[in-house]
Amino acid sequence: MSTVHVFEHPLIQHKLSILRDKTTSVKEFRELVGEIAMLMCFEATRDLPLEDVAVETPVATAHCRRLAGKKLAVVPILRAGLGMVDGMVAMIPSAKVGHIGLYRDPSTLEPVKYYFKMPPDIEEREVIVVDPMLATGGSAIAAVQFLKDAGVRHIRCMHIIAAPEGVQAMQKAHPDVDIFVAALDERLNDHGYIVPGLGDAGDRIFGTK
Repeated sequence: MSTVHVFEHPLIQHKLSILRDKTTSVKEFRELVGEIAMLMCFEATRDLPLEDVAVETPVATAHCRRLAGKKLAVVPILRAGLGMVDGMVAMIPSAKVGHIGLYRDPSTLEPVKYYFKMPPDIEEREVIVVDPMLATGGSAIAAVQFLKDAGVRHIRCMHIIAAPEGVQAMQKAHPDVDIFVAALDERLNDHGYIVPGLGDAGDRIFGTK
């Protein structure tokens, strides 16, 4: 079974409290999503492999460590996942960015794919799928399956807020994919929204409601 990592870092939790507030402006909400993604990226990549290197400083040779040639990709689930990309790329500038376009059918709550564009070497990369909310899990499950179908073998998912129902669905569908979240909330309501959550992340990022 995959592991669920819940980040309790004080800076993440502080920013999350402002993100949840219904009075937070679109500008501040958008900035906070990027900042939280950056902090979560720091935590979620702490197990990346390193290799020893010798670096010539102005004074002497320093024995250092660098990432061991691991190719990374960040894949946002459109559209809300776009809000997390800048924070991720700020931490991993060499990462390629793919895109998966999904929307949730309002009547069935099932994901519908409308866009899939990846770097040509995506199967060689470790992929971090990002989407602020893991609600029913339908979109994340579908996104991971599309990536697996494209040959990707190493995938992890990062969400700011998750519902227990979504986590359980993800673990059942993809037990090999670890899940990283800033908060694991109480439940889903009858409309498939996370409670207490923060509302519709896409609408709040882009100011469409």
